This record gives sequence, C-alpha cells and structure tokens, in this order.
Amino acid sequence: MRGRRLTSPRRCLLSTTSGNERERFSDVIAASPSASPDLSGHDDADEDNEHGSLRRCAVTRERMAPAVMLRFVIGPDRNVVPDLNARLPGRGIWLSARRDVLETALTRGVFARAARGHVVIPSDLLAVVESGLLRRVVEILGLARRAGQSVSGYAKVREWIEARHAGLIVQASDGSPDECARLLSGARELPVVRPLVASSLGHVFGRERVVHAALRRGALASRLQQESERFAGVAGAVMPCASGISGDRVEQADK
Repeated sequence: MRGRRLTSPRRCLLSTTSGNERERFSDVIAASPSASPDLSGHDDADEDNEHGSLRRCAVTRERMAPAVMLRFVIGPDRNVVPDLNARLPGRGIWLSARRDVLETALTRGVFARAARGHVVIPSDLLAVVESGLLRRVVEILGLARRAGQSVSGYAKVREWIEARHAGLIVQASDGSPDECARLLSGARELPVVRPLVASSLGHVFGRERVVHAALRRGALASRLQQESERFAGVAGAVMPCASGISGDRVEQADK
C-alpha cells in the first residue's frame, strides 16, 4: 500500500477555511506563546528598556518610575555619561538611585553588558552624579524662593504648617533634632528632606544660616522631594572605594 503524506492539523484547518477566517486563524497562531517560544533568555523589556511607565534597574532588576532612578548613556567615545535629566539621545541604562547599586555597576561590568560592548567609565563618575544631583536640589530651592513658593525660618515655616500651605519641609542636615521635632508637632505626615547643611541652605535664601524652610504644595515641592531622595540615596551611604577603581578611568568589556 502506497504511503500517504500526512498533513499537519494546522495545514488542514487553514485549507478548509475561508479567506477571512484563514487570516484571523493565522493571527491567533502567530500570537500563541506555544507557536514560537522565546529561547533567547532575554526579557522583552530588556530589549527595549525605555517604553512604558516603568524602567528596570540593570543591577537589581526591579522596575521603578524613571523619576526616582538614574539614567546613563554611552557617548560617541564610549564614555559612560550620567543623564540626570533623562533627555540625552541614545539607549538608556537605568540604575536605582543607591550608592551600593552604582558601586556594583562599576565593578561588575554592568555598563558593558547593558551597552553590549566596550565602555569607558570616568574614575569620578560617582562624584559627578552626586554633585549633579546636589546642584539640581539647589536650583529647585532657588527657583522656589524666587517664585515665592518657599519660606525660611522657624516662625514662618510654623505658620505655613498651621495654615496647611506647606507641602514639603526642608531642614538642615546639621540642625537640632529636638527643634526639628517641635517644628513638626501636629504635622508628622509632612514629608521632610535634609539635603544641605545650614550654611548651604542659608546661601540659597541669602542668609548666613537657615535650619528650617518649607515649600508650598505643588510641582516644585514634588520635584525637590524626588531630587533630594535621589541625592540621599547616592550620597547617604558612604562606602569604601572599591578596588579596581583608580586612575583616570575604568574600562569595561562585554563578556
């Protein structure tokens, strides 16, 4: 008996349906996870990491809002460049705004793997990120002062708290903890940031020293809170300089 050619179920179904039905059925098969399994081992989000409302940290693999993370790009000379505004062209490399995460990225080839090639890391990258974040904090504070969206001094800040005008409290990092606690009496729910020492905070407000300041509820207060938290994450936990980070720059190669 002559052998008969077996036809796959998919071919049979497609051959017995109308044109429109065949087109719809083909679309269903193409969308089915079992039709073409992904054996690459890569998450789709890793292939295109800058779509959607969240970003994935290249170290922790956590997904977070871009506003609370740090973005880096690779320049034409293959240098790693911090993009604190998240506006530079190129594929972004996103990291959590934490010093230990940055240290891990520097010492374990994270930038090279994310960039899929050789990169050059400036030896002062951590300092550049830290100073850049601090500069953004100072700029927002200055903008709030010029726009009449902030006050300074214990009495004025307390008035804003009692009138429910304050959306964010800014206290000097070297101020008295007891005095700070008294200021917030009855308003413990207000967010507090401490990015500057009293002399630096005073410089923003044109005074020798400022320990207490407040920003009115609104966009500037939200921006300052985000930038202060990013700065605290990078500068707050001081870690020893990792071995292998010395000289003018460090090079990473994708392995």
